[in-house]
Amino acid sequence: MEFQQVIDARQSVRSFNGKQVSEEILREMVSAAQAAPSWKNTQTSRYYCISTPEQVSKFRETVLPEFNQNSTKDATAYVVTTFRKNISGFNKATGEADNEVGNGWGAYDLGLHDMLLCAKAVELGVDTLIMGLRDASVVADFCGIPEDEQVMSIIAVGYRSESVSNKPPRKSVDDVAKFI
Repeated sequence: MEFQQVIDARQSVRSFNGKQVSEEILREMVSAAQAAPSWKNTQTSRYYCISTPEQVSKFRETVLPEFNQNSTKDATAYVVTTFRKNISGFNKATGEADNEVGNGWGAYDLGLHDMLLCAKAVELGVDTLIMGLRDASVVADFCGIPEDEQVMSIIAVGYRSESVSNKPPRKSVDDVAKFI
């Protein structure tokens, strides 16, 4: 699949068909994500993959707010993404933030990683939905996430149902870019 086809095919899917996503596919997605750049190659992004039917069901019912439970009722995996705090964007020797963004660099790096994870999913014929509505402490408890990591997103993974509509239009380049 050509890269432009991946870009064009990627969309946030809120209707999955219940077909199981294999651990091998999840591993390929995480491996692709690891190819993204990170601040001084710190590689602080982490992934918690929930993929057994029992754990997926338990996660959906006990961790997700009702809106996201409904949007992902037939997804067959979730990937919780985190980054290790106070590393990306920080001076290794002093522990001080290198600029005003601080831990924002960890979030930025994770966003790059998550996009590659989602792009790889498209290439593999799998769809995703990135969700930000969550209680980070509940997610951390469920997944055993240590305190030095910041929970960022939950990505539902599955195969789209046939009822998924076309992707909404995007703003034009002229609407979002200024050329100087």
